[in-house]
Amino acid sequence: MSSVKKKVIVSACILGEHCRYDGKTKQIREITQALQGYEIIPFCPEAPLFGTPRERINLLHVKGKKRVVTDETKRDVTKVLEEEILSFIKLHPQVDRIVLKSKSPSCGYGTTPILNEKKEVVGTGSGIAATLMKKAYEGIIIEDELRFRTHNPNESD
Repeated sequence: MSSVKKKVIVSACILGEHCRYDGKTKQIREITQALQGYEIIPFCPEAPLFGTPRERINLLHVKGKKRVVTDETKRDVTKVLEEEILSFIKLHPQVDRIVLKSKSPSCGYGTTPILNEKKEVVGTGSGIAATLMKKAYEGIIIEDELRFRTHNPNESD
């Protein structure tokens, strides 16, 4: 019997790291409890690039393409985020599971608001990291934290 643990990538903010744009965390203890048998690999592509706290980013639909743009300065950070995410994937080529933060412009999987250039919601989709991970980790299920959380009506995403 092998003693090698299965590997799971988990959004760092839901593990309790203070890496969100506002310097806060979205820790969900049920996730670390549920993943006790795994080697947990924390993931946040934004914090190493932009620091914490930082300007908020949005997923925009611009000229038929999804772009990641900073909220106030309107800087397109899509390419630098893609490079950071692809470097992370290269460091971790084999994983067994992925748990990402819902609604995040980076990590949301089918739950991220997509805005137009006027910042009006025009749909939902997957964040940039979720999209790249879906391609890189073919056959690995990507899920979000919502399936682990016990409902707390006072808590928001």
